[in-house]
Amino acid sequence: MPRINRRHFLQCAGSTLASIGLSHLDLFRQGDRYGRALAQGSPGRKLALLVGINQYPDTVGSLDGCLTDTELQRELLVHRYGFNPKDILIVSDEASLKPDRETILEAFQTHLIQQAKPGDVVVFHFSGHGSLVKDLNPLPTLFINENGVLKQIENKDELNGTIIPRDRYASSAPNTVQDIMGKTLFLLTSALQTDNVTMILDSCHSGGGIRGNLRIRAATRQDDSGLDLPSDTEIEFQKRLIKDLPFSAEELQKLRQKGIAKGVAIGSAHYDQPAADVPFDKDSFYAGAFTYLLTRYLWQQSTSESISVVFANLQRSARDVANRMSHQQPLFVTNPPQKAQSPVYFLQSSTPFADAVVRSLAPNGEIQFWLGGVSSINLSANQNGSVFSAIDAVGKEIAQIEQIQRDGLLATGRLKTGERSLIKPGTLLRERVRGLPEDLKLRIGLDPSLGAEREAVKAALQNLTRIEVVNSTQSMNFRIGRMTSAYQVQARQRANTPLPAVGSIGLFTGDLRPLTPTFGQPGEAGNAAVVRFKSQLMNFRTAEIIKAIGGEDGLPTPRSRGISLEVVATDREARQADPTRFVAGTRIQPKVRNTSDRPVYVAVLAIGDAGALRTLFPFVETSEGREPLAAGAALDLDTVFTLGGPGLLEFIVLSSVEPLHDFLKAIKIIGEQRGVSTRSSGPAREAFSADDAITIATTLLGNIDRNTRSSTTIKQNVAAVDANHYTVTSLAIEVVPG
Repeated sequence: MPRINRRHFLQCAGSTLASIGLSHLDLFRQGDRYGRALAQGSPGRKLALLVGINQYPDTVGSLDGCLTDTELQRELLVHRYGFNPKDILIVSDEASLKPDRETILEAFQTHLIQQAKPGDVVVFHFSGHGSLVKDLNPLPTLFINENGVLKQIENKDELNGTIIPRDRYASSAPNTVQDIMGKTLFLLTSALQTDNVTMILDSCHSGGGIRGNLRIRAATRQDDSGLDLPSDTEIEFQKRLIKDLPFSAEELQKLRQKGIAKGVAIGSAHYDQPAADVPFDKDSFYAGAFTYLLTRYLWQQSTSESISVVFANLQRSARDVANRMSHQQPLFVTNPPQKAQSPVYFLQSSTPFADAVVRSLAPNGEIQFWLGGVSSINLSANQNGSVFSAIDAVGKEIAQIEQIQRDGLLATGRLKTGERSLIKPGTLLRERVRGLPEDLKLRIGLDPSLGAEREAVKAALQNLTRIEVVNSTQSMNFRIGRMTSAYQVQARQRANTPLPAVGSIGLFTGDLRPLTPTFGQPGEAGNAAVVRFKSQLMNFRTAEIIKAIGGEDGLPTPRSRGISLEVVATDREARQADPTRFVAGTRIQPKVRNTSDRPVYVAVLAIGDAGALRTLFPFVETSEGREPLAAGAALDLDTVFTLGGPGLLEFIVLSSVEPLHDFLKAIKIIGEQRGVSTRSSGPAREAFSADDAITIATTLLGNIDRNTRSSTTIKQNVAAVDANHYTVTSLAIEVVPG
């Protein structure tokens, strides 16, 4: 991911964590230093305050996903971490407690400070807008992350980050806001009697508005009159808090300079990156990109992992999720540093990993369940007819439920096998058979930059099969647009990489990251551009189908952990920023190992920003791939290649406990049609054509559907995938300029 660079506002350490008065960001690159979690003993009471604000005044701008965030957190805390629902207080637009400044602060004091005792666990989550104000008693210096290096600078503009209540402009004083400052959050946290505190802030300071199909969680100033000022009410409230704490104003300043007050603080993005509301599941709901990512990961967590390890894993997978959702990079900090060894929320999860949880049972036999652990790609592809295993306290299947209806994250099903008496509210579910569309389509948005050519481009796309054209603000796989000077400026804020020429047409991600290799020459007609990248679109669709087969969105899950996938530089002096960032021109090699306890058949593919999909394994010689990869064995994948220009490159590994004969046959036929010898012992060098990609996707999905139906019954109008037999592991690497 791009790092903060010199042209950006350097006065704040990083996005929402600045809201806590941070001067030093202990970024989660430290993750692997800490190892596994240490047991924390038996915690006492578990208290949570969840704040979500969608409805802001027009002068601030409303959001869409913040209430979903509070619901995602609540379901996770109750059903995976054993919180009593009565100990979770929600302050939101739709709750009885509305999210104005006074209510949020009172809730923090009465629900958390007055109730928490030593040893208790406290969680505070805020989803909403963030901003910056002038600090009347600022920290003298701040740390910034410049190109991966921490640097200390003078706090010239005397900044302090804030979270924004819905009554931000209640004050009549000019340039004064009712924001809750980072200094206030520091003081409130200091007043807690427990050290087991987790603060999660899903907001940012990078400027609000719309970016592609994302809505940014940051308020934008209405004029150029300088920084906003905190209200007198805020300053007086801080004075009262300081009076009740065992340190002076001078001591407070020294403590703030050292970092957060206590526990763990988690931020959703760096200072100059957007924290975004993201449309999911064909726009059936919105959520914070980070909150969805974090809570889904924790639903899937099968072993005890420290906070640092969790964030290291999130970092390794964030590029794929960011590519499909939002270009943001989460971060965390702890006080004391040893807290990084603690489990998330300072708790061991009390239940097995799961994809869903039963909410209620109706007298007519219908069962309602919440899909908080299902991947984003599977939500988009999810069809009625999917089957879930109900599991007991040790993860053993006790019944099966067939989905008959779904609205966003809430599904309805009927008992397929087992005793209804075993199903109760709180029963956990795992995907057993995924029901996918038989003809999964790639969703393509049309960017406003196409102007009068939008209709011509739409008509050209409609001539292609397996493409669905959507509005530019809807959830999508990619968008087609012309590069503009404004888009170039925005792209340079992310990374200093070569960009397409103004006036050229190509593919963007939903949030307007250009896929540079797909762009043509300036002045190219829109319908001609569609014809030009037809093969890329079909290749991208095939990659999406393969990931949907495994429910794969880039996050490591208990199922995908059966395959180890890494990419290593083969050059002795290769320049590598981190395990998933490589300098252009570096020679790399993918490494695959079966870490499960059973033999599996594997296929390895790669696809980059250019939309070139290649099969790295099985080789054209079909004897390769006929035999399974033994448990614990490494795949003999003698593939070394040189990285081209900047962009993303994704490796995808499909594993199966059953042979995929039709898939192997299709690979052989494609090789023969290209004139490749069937005795070749290397991977296909050429990317799939559009027809090749369609053949591979259709054959693979049909092969898996037939294999799955041989052992279970499922509706006829869906493609069936046995979730226990087929898994997908992916790893996206970033290629950066040399």
